[in-house]
Amino acid sequence: MGRAGFGDVMRPQKNTARQALEQPDALVPGTARQYKADLGQFMTPPNVARFMASLFVPGPFKACRLLDAGAGAGALSCAFLDRWAGALSGFTTVDVTACEIDDRLRSHLKRHLRAYPHVTHRIVAGDYIEATTREDVVAQTQGGFYTHIILNPPYKKIRSNSAHRQALRRVGIETVNLYSAFVALALTQALPRGQIVAIIPRSFCNGPYYRRFRDFILERAALRQIHLFGSRKNAFRDDGVLQENIILCLERGGEQGAVRVSTSTDDSFADLATHDYPFERIVLPDDRERFIHVPAEPRALAMEPCPAVSCTLADLGIHVSTGPVVDFRLRAYLRDNPEKGTVPLLYPAHFSGARMTWPIPGMKKPNAILHTCDTGKWLFPRGFYCVVRRFSSKEEKRRIHASVVDPGAFEEASMLGFENHLNLFHENRRGLPEALAHGLAAFLNMTAVDAYFRSFNGHTQVNATDLRMLRYPSRERLIRLGEWAMEVKTVTQEQIEARLGMRSG
Repeated sequence: MGRAGFGDVMRPQKNTARQALEQPDALVPGTARQYKADLGQFMTPPNVARFMASLFVPGPFKACRLLDAGAGAGALSCAFLDRWAGALSGFTTVDVTACEIDDRLRSHLKRHLRAYPHVTHRIVAGDYIEATTREDVVAQTQGGFYTHIILNPPYKKIRSNSAHRQALRRVGIETVNLYSAFVALALTQALPRGQIVAIIPRSFCNGPYYRRFRDFILERAALRQIHLFGSRKNAFRDDGVLQENIILCLERGGEQGAVRVSTSTDDSFADLATHDYPFERIVLPDDRERFIHVPAEPRALAMEPCPAVSCTLADLGIHVSTGPVVDFRLRAYLRDNPEKGTVPLLYPAHFSGARMTWPIPGMKKPNAILHTCDTGKWLFPRGFYCVVRRFSSKEEKRRIHASVVDPGAFEEASMLGFENHLNLFHENRRGLPEALAHGLAAFLNMTAVDAYFRSFNGHTQVNATDLRMLRYPSRERLIRLGEWAMEVKTVTQEQIEARLGMRSG
C-alpha cells in the first residue's frame, strides 16, 4: 500500500487521542503530585511528544513494532502514530506494545489506542522492569524484538538492595535510576537498526554513578541526536520538574557517525536550532569516563581541542577538594562571629564575584569555627586559595563562579575552614602562590570555560570530580595570567583568550 493509503488508514477518529491528550493531567483529575512522584511519573507535554515522534527516520523495516514503556495515557504512542500517518507511513503493519503500571491511566491508554482501528495494540499492566527481566520475556526478545521505541521513563532512584536492582543485575544492567534502567532495558529489546527516542534527565552524561550506563548504551547503539532545552523548568512546567532534560535518539547497532545536537529554549520549539558535530567532540577519545558533551552552541567546544589548554590538574601539581566542613556534623563548634579560639569559616555567601567579604555580621550562616583537636583535621593553613561554588541557582547563566581567598583578610588566623558547598584548589592541603590563585580564578571565570563545562554538566552542582575533568593552561601560563590580572584589575574575555593563546569563536 502506498504512502497516501496509509495516511487514510492511520488517521485517528474524531474527538479522541490528539484532543484528549492536550492536557495530560486532566485525564485523571485526582492525580496528586505526591502520587505521581511516588511512581516517578511525569506526563509528556503534547509539543514534546510530537517533537519526539518527529525524530524517527525511515528505516529498513516493513512492519513496525513500537514499544512505549511507561506509556501513561498514551501521549507518545499517539504522537508516533499520528506522525506515522504522514512522513513515516510505509509500514505493512503496525503493532504497539504499551506498558503502564498505573491502573488509573490504563483505561485512558486503551481508549486512545483504540482510536487507530487498523493498528494492533497490546497493553501490559504492571512494572516494566519486572516484566522485561522475566526469563521467558528475556528469551523471547533476545536479539531484539521492537523496531521503534519511544520513552518518557519514570525518574526515581533505585536502592542498591531493591528488587529492581537485583532484577536488572540478572540481565547485566547496573544503574541507579529508573530512567536509565528503562532506556537500557529498551535497548536490549530493540532490533538491530531499531530506533529509540527518549526524554530523560541529563544527569547520566557525566559523573561516576552513570559510568556503567554510559558504557552500556555507547557499546550497543549509535548516538544519532540529542535535543537540549535551554530552560531548566519549562519542559515539564506543570509537574515542577527542575532537572535539566534532554531528548536522546539512539540506533541499536548502528554505525556511529556525526551527532546532531538540536536546541530550543522551551517546549514550544519556536527557536529550534541544529548543529552537527563529529562524535569525537561529543565523547572525547581519551576520556576514560566517557562523559557525553552536549554543546548548546559550537562555541561551547571551543576549548576542545586547544593546545593552549591541555594540562590536567595533576600536571599542574594542583589538587581540588570539596570543602570538608559539614556544618550540621560540627554544629557544636560553630560560632556566629569570630571569638577567641576560633578561625574563619568560609561559605559561598562570603564570595560575590571576585570580591570576598568576611566576616558578614548578621549572616544566617556562622562566620567562624573553633580550632580544636577535633576540628583541626578539617582545616587548611591560611594562604591563597581559589574556590568555586558547588551550587548555582536553577536558571543562573553561569555554572562556574571562581574567587580568590586572600589571607590578608585573616591576619590573626593560622587556619581556615571551608564549608562543604565550596570546592577549593590547593597544593597538598596548603595554599597556592598568589599569582597562580589569581590566574586560576581568571581562567575558570572565562565564558568559554563555563560554556565547555555546561556541555557535559547538566545540573546545578559543580563537583570536584567535574573540575578535575577540565583541561587547564600550563602552570607558567596561569601564573603570568594571574600577574597580569592583578595588575590590570579589570579584564575582558577577549584579553584573557589572547593572553592564553586561545582561538576565539
